[in-house]
Amino acid sequence: MNTLLIVEDDRSLNKGIALSLAQTGLQIEQAYTLAMAEQIFDTTRIDLVLLDINLPDGSGLDYCEKLRRSSQVPVIFLTANDMEPDIVTGFALGGDDYITKPFSLMVLRARVMAVLKRTALQADEVLTFGALSLDFGKLEFYKHREPLAFSKTELKLLNILVSNPGSILSREQLIDKIWLQDAEFVDENALTVAVKRLRAKLEDDPASPKYIKTVYGLGYTWAERPHL
Repeated sequence: MNTLLIVEDDRSLNKGIALSLAQTGLQIEQAYTLAMAEQIFDTTRIDLVLLDINLPDGSGLDYCEKLRRSSQVPVIFLTANDMEPDIVTGFALGGDDYITKPFSLMVLRARVMAVLKRTALQADEVLTFGALSLDFGKLEFYKHREPLAFSKTELKLLNILVSNPGSILSREQLIDKIWLQDAEFVDENALTVAVKRLRAKLEDDPASPKYIKTVYGLGYTWAERPHL
């Protein structure tokens, strides 16, 4: 089941959207401020964000820009601003769609489902990095045409890194995303061990990694882009 986060300070509108989209089988999380949105996003797996631009504690545009530093989760902007520069800015910052108020809930549902469908199709793609072939949809992974097997932790780590190529992910971000609610009880050494084991399976020379690079003092990054 996909989980959708609604970030909208108008409580009546937020509730109406939630009720409408819940009928499509989506799990709904609701936030009325950016602070609430950040707390929910950090503790819950979110598949799509409906994001108002003008919020009491900041701009949805700024929040989208912040999200894009560590996540490719789809974002649909909700706003009363229908000026062309605002729309262009929204897309430039990584937005996937832009809906101006007032809007039809039926149209909103259709556009939400279209973005989720497109994201699901992208997730089914086979990603190729040199000798690596990664199919997260079928859970089939190969290196030099030889099958690879990963633990659940290794698979989560790989998925997060590959989904954010070129982005620097801090150790704290990775621990939170991999172990979720149990993150506060996880020894930081667990992440170091997971990275080491993943490198041993993926890299030709784990001591000089090509894919999972350490950014000292900051975290880790997946350094390669998939071959088209």
